[in-house]
Amino acid sequence: MRSSLFSLQCLQLFSITILLAVSSVAATRHRIPRMSPIKGVILKHPEILSAQLSEDLQTFYYEQTLDHFNYRPESYIKFKQRYVMNFKYWGGPNAPILAYLGPEGSIDGDLRAIGFLNENAPGFKALQVYIEHRYYGQSIPFGSREEAMRNASTFGYFNSAQAIADYAEILLHIKKKLHAQHSPVIVIGASYGGSLATWFRLKYPHIAVGALASSAPILYFLNIKLTPPGGYDAVVSNDFKEFSETCYHTIRKSWSVIDSVASMPNGLALLSQKFNTCQPLGNTSELVDFLEGIYEGAAQYDSPPVNVVCGAIDGASSNDILSKIFAGVVATYPDWPCHVNKPTNQSETDLNWPWQVCSEMVFPFENGGNDTMFPYEPSDLKSFEDECMSTYGVRPRPHWVTTYYGGNDIKLVLRRFGSNIIFSNGLKDPYSSGGVLENLSKSLLAVSTKNGFHAWDVGISSDSDPKWLVEQRAKEVKIIKRWLAKYYRDLRALIKR
Repeated sequence: MRSSLFSLQCLQLFSITILLAVSSVAATRHRIPRMSPIKGVILKHPEILSAQLSEDLQTFYYEQTLDHFNYRPESYIKFKQRYVMNFKYWGGPNAPILAYLGPEGSIDGDLRAIGFLNENAPGFKALQVYIEHRYYGQSIPFGSREEAMRNASTFGYFNSAQAIADYAEILLHIKKKLHAQHSPVIVIGASYGGSLATWFRLKYPHIAVGALASSAPILYFLNIKLTPPGGYDAVVSNDFKEFSETCYHTIRKSWSVIDSVASMPNGLALLSQKFNTCQPLGNTSELVDFLEGIYEGAAQYDSPPVNVVCGAIDGASSNDILSKIFAGVVATYPDWPCHVNKPTNQSETDLNWPWQVCSEMVFPFENGGNDTMFPYEPSDLKSFEDECMSTYGVRPRPHWVTTYYGGNDIKLVLRRFGSNIIFSNGLKDPYSSGGVLENLSKSLLAVSTKNGFHAWDVGISSDSDPKWLVEQRAKEVKIIKRWLAKYYRDLRALIKR
């Protein structure tokens, strides 16, 4: 069951469209691409799905507090939170701890796909710790998934502040249990987990001496200027335009052609036939979302590479725009008997992530326009709030993340109270538009790669890795070694007193 759930989670289409007001076909579309840190690794190394987990991994469960920030009786309810440790290379008390902070999903996939900890643990003589995010995998409050997801009252304990407080409790518990009070902790996270690692270092500097935040879009929130303007869609468009302006313009023109065909008598039937859909299209959004997901996945994960999609579009035998677009679809999914609306089972991330988006992870959702290749979808925060209210009975708090963790004027603010964070980004990754791309201080360091993609640096390595990726990882390790050396110097000086 666990393996099946993991496979569904990781092989789902990249881009989900959150249609919270499902009763209305005309409801405003709020397209917020998913941020899985492991999908790219799995698509390039599908064999890891069936690989056996290392016998060196040991699973534990911590009796976690439901609510860390209140003192009501129900706040003290406990639930079992899963964490996994690997002691193979650990040098014992005082040796480092590398702690992976689980993102939006079961930890099972990360144990297979995240290689940074296991590959660097021997050099650091480090203990490896992987902690699962509350409300995912086996770390479910209230005794069951059904009860935990019952309504906003039970979902209300599901947020990033509670999650990083969970990580803090577990890490302190581990250090106490192993008599490792002086073992320095480096927290590591990717994508949403990279944001968690950043925020953990800022909120709990007494627990973590440093953080590696891979592809962390900590600036991808409302009222923060994105680089480039247009954010996610602009980076995807640039990736395609750099490879082929012809492909870029074909995609850009295709949206109006789709709308034009759809407006014809039996237009949806014609589109269904043209794109060999698994079921008749109920509206154009199904097709548009599917196509956007292909282009986003190519840019974010390099899977398939942009050159594969554009090569098929540019090389199509027909001059018909929709035939060209369909050629790109077939190149992306060559083994699929049908496309667009294949029946799929929802993963727990499909079910839970919309709550996170409807509460605090409120990203800018004005899509397309300007020089992007996507159809323009104006921002309508009021509509989005109404849909969240209709679905969950709560309204989003779009400015809470930047209020609680910081974000506005980050160059001025973060350098005054933050330290020892690596912000790694691949500039081909659309979410790099919300990342920290330049050094903020001597210890708030940006490690960016021109040709990099989403969270590649923390994934498992292989002999075929490009030179720039090998160098990026080596640079990150060198920085962490410097942090640890300073920590041990300070510790020795303190002990001598």
